[in-house]
Amino acid sequence: MKLNVTLAVPSAIATIAFAGIGATAADAASRHTVYVMPSRVVAAHVMRPRTPFHYDTGGQLQWYGGPVQHVPKNYIVFWHFTSDPSGEEAYIQNFTSGLGGSSWMNIVTQYYDSVGNIQNPTGQLAGVWSDSSALPRRITQSTLSTEANRAAAHFGTHSLDANFIVATPHGHSQSGFGTQWCAYHSYNGSVAWTYMPYMTDAGYNCGENAVNPGSQGILDGVSIVGGHEIAETQTDPEPNTGWNGPGGEIGDECAWQGLGDISLSTGTFAAQPLWSNANYGCVLHYP
Repeated sequence: MKLNVTLAVPSAIATIAFAGIGATAADAASRHTVYVMPSRVVAAHVMRPRTPFHYDTGGQLQWYGGPVQHVPKNYIVFWHFTSDPSGEEAYIQNFTSGLGGSSWMNIVTQYYDSVGNIQNPTGQLAGVWSDSSALPRRITQSTLSTEANRAAAHFGTHSLDANFIVATPHGHSQSGFGTQWCAYHSYNGSVAWTYMPYMTDAGYNCGENAVNPGSQGILDGVSIVGGHEIAETQTDPEPNTGWNGPGGEIGDECAWQGLGDISLSTGTFAAQPLWSNANYGCVLHYP
């Protein structure tokens, strides 16, 4: 895989342009943005906000030889969750616990690596931890990565099938949240992990009422953004070695387009479509 990586200091935002997957490098670079830790080149794919960015429908995903998550497991860490006015903690758990076995999550099963395809078993929420340890004065990708490692130790697994979702409470998020990105996922050489800030703090930009009106849709962004990151971690746990296309990863190619409610065993949740190579487009269920 050919990558053009430009590190922007001090914000540590990098643009990665994919060559040879149906778009020019310039086109890809204009809409595929990742974070890179200054200490080592570790990409973290971000989901951009609804505004001011423009989204284009992507194209077929291509496998770049890296792993996928074969039997996915999600572990959620609520880090010093002392303030939760919107009720995001319960909502994230209900959404994540219902994903396994759903027709929405089944979209990822068409993707594979040299070992085999991604599976879609029930029970993909494997653990929840309320970590009461203090938040750092400044939340950074590095401190979040360290917390993901702490979570791996807490749950006793470093399996690549594990996604450690680090959630921070109301009023505490990494700089750039809501204006440059809504969430992101990364790999630190030890574990695959996702950062989920307190989504309703960003309001419209990160999905509030994106599908449902009034109080019914306040938490829409939590499941839209959370589902985006979970699906991308399963298909590309070590960015950018898994499945990517001209518009980015499986969620990037359909971001903020064709949104709708999906029915899970735990309730009804707002979600975005995912890119399906089999359908050559963005779909909310598969097959």
